[in-house]
Amino acid sequence: MSEEKCGAGGILVAFLAGGLIGAGLALLYAPASGRETREKIGGMAEDLKKKSEQWSGDVKQKVEGFVEEERSVLKAAYDAGREAMTREKARFGEVTPPE
Repeated sequence: MSEEKCGAGGILVAFLAGGLIGAGLALLYAPASGRETREKIGGMAEDLKKKSEQWSGDVKQKVEGFVEEERSVLKAAYDAGREAMTREKARFGEVTPPE
């Protein structure tokens, strides 16, 4: 039996899809005219579009912040390594490998 792992993004998409399907079915079975139902569905779709655009913007900002933070940590580690290497070379003198 294979074990499949689903990321947080996949779970979120599945949750949103289930919510949309449920809301659509609730509207279709609600006692309202066709025009009212279409207007409700259109309004819900517009709201969902606005929320998803806002959510994607928030996620993009968080990812960019995370990448920038990781970049600075890696640069600091790289610089510290180069500095340590320079100190050790100066301490022991330049060693040439045997031929």
